[in-house]
Amino acid sequence: MASPSFQQEPQFSHGSAPQTAVLYCNLGTPDAPTPAAVRRYLAEFLADPRVVEIPKFLWWPLLYGVILPVRPAKSAAKYAKIWTPDGSPLLLWTQKQAKLLQGWLGEHGHRVKVRHAMRYGNPSIASQLDALKAEGATRILVLTAYPQYSASTTASTVDAVTAWSARTRHVPELRFVNRYHDDAGYIQALMRRIEAHWRQHGRGEHLVMSFHGVPERTLRLGDPYHCECQKTARLLASRLALQKDQYSLTFQSRFGKAKWLEPSTDATLRGLARRGVGRVDVVCPGFPADCLETLEEIGMEGRQAFLTSGGKEFHYIPCLNDDPAWIGALGALAERHLAGWPTREAPAADALAASRDAALAKGATR
Repeated sequence: MASPSFQQEPQFSHGSAPQTAVLYCNLGTPDAPTPAAVRRYLAEFLADPRVVEIPKFLWWPLLYGVILPVRPAKSAAKYAKIWTPDGSPLLLWTQKQAKLLQGWLGEHGHRVKVRHAMRYGNPSIASQLDALKAEGATRILVLTAYPQYSASTTASTVDAVTAWSARTRHVPELRFVNRYHDDAGYIQALMRRIEAHWRQHGRGEHLVMSFHGVPERTLRLGDPYHCECQKTARLLASRLALQKDQYSLTFQSRFGKAKWLEPSTDATLRGLARRGVGRVDVVCPGFPADCLETLEEIGMEGRQAFLTSGGKEFHYIPCLNDDPAWIGALGALAERHLAGWPTREAPAADALAASRDAALAKGATR
């Protein structure tokens, strides 16, 4: 049996002060809005057994023989509609959130390096963990951009970190933030985002809260995602003082022929228009950053579905993105999960002790 092959480690330094870092992870995005780039992205994404829970011998012939030869061109055309001169909106917002998170932590006295990573695509989780280790990180908090836990997102991120750990000789201490669907700061930031939109644009007759969809069978198998979406919607509706007939919780982004969580966003928008609702507002609480699913699927396709079914006015409320209330909520969340780890400047006595230990270790090796 062959022995495992571990990565070359940075040279170990005796007596060095422990360094703490945060890895902020989002789902991913193609490198460019082209069929070739989208094909690479989809091949990685759809080959993950956490995403598509079908045995490989059944799924892979369909994936590589039908889906990947056809779907990338269609998806690339959609990405092209929302691509910016600087690149993918999801990547740009995730980069900015990581930078602002580091700034927030710094303002609150924490010396913490924050990097961003993508579960699929670039920069990869493995490459960013390598970079953090090279920079001296000995403790890493993995914070995901998924407020509601799902095996297809949160657990898949844990898988990627674990796969990296399996080929790493000197594994840093690791912590994971699995969920924050009911975090008071997160709910407050959503509420403020919606109310700010209403102050500027007026208030619609109905608010649709659209979450990313997953197959219905995941609920039966024990995935908490559906329940956590329900709780987020309920808490947000309560903060907005909405009655049950003033909002809807829906699920978007269906794929394949399996039964997915109901009700669907598209069907709900069409139904509201046919019932005579003139103006609808749509928010996507499960997406902290705008991306293809919010800008194109909701902002364009959802708008068309509502207006062509008889609706008069459609408003998409942007994601939290770089909203100060959201960055503060994200910072407070990270701060709580970093508790007990050294994140502040070492006192002079500790620095002196570390220096003494390093000198003793150096002498012992002579």
